[in-house]
Amino acid sequence: MGFPFQRDSFQRQREEMVRTQLAERGIDDLRVLDAMRKVPRHEFVPEPYRLDAYGDHPLPIGEGQTISQPYIVAAMLEHLALEATDRVLEVGTGSGYVTALLSLLCAEVYSVERHAALAVSAESTLHRLECRNVKIRIGDGTQGWAEYAPFDAILVSAATPAMPPALFDQLRDGGRMMVPVGPPFSQELQLIGKVSGEPEVKILEGCRFVPLVEGTVDSG
Repeated sequence: MGFPFQRDSFQRQREEMVRTQLAERGIDDLRVLDAMRKVPRHEFVPEPYRLDAYGDHPLPIGEGQTISQPYIVAAMLEHLALEATDRVLEVGTGSGYVTALLSLLCAEVYSVERHAALAVSAESTLHRLECRNVKIRIGDGTQGWAEYAPFDAILVSAATPAMPPALFDQLRDGGRMMVPVGPPFSQELQLIGKVSGEPEVKILEGCRFVPLVEGTVDSG
């Protein structure tokens, strides 16, 4: 498992991103900072946007989807407090960037993406970067991936009006889920713990994600 961590022409931009966008804004989880310093974000964006890959904003990745702002990604990962032994479900593979970060922070990553073109592209990039502890499937993310449940943590990279019940069911007791909850144009990050089978919700910060779509899968 892991990436070929040779230095590249974007190394300086990654260091600057970690310092100014993350550490100086309060992200202090050293494992998260180290992962974001290592993963080549530019490999996960379309060629026309690569020079802007480390900017403080989201970028389009096709199929009406985006790669999220680095700070929001780091905040979600930090609040999840992942352990190296964790089994994690990701809902919304997208470009595979967050999948790659998760692969450095935990033992197993199971990622569901409803857009076939994105899933295929992400899988190809992750394979090329020698990320070996990840499984990706094309499917309805609101239904999770019951075959590999229960999960220690679940990260949802799309907005939903309310916590999807199937995802909560697949969370182990004592586990935690990060999900953007709210209407299409303005959500709040919620950290949902599972305690004796019941949800304990902590409201974090405001955010804006593309919607989590339930039902028919785009097979490309």
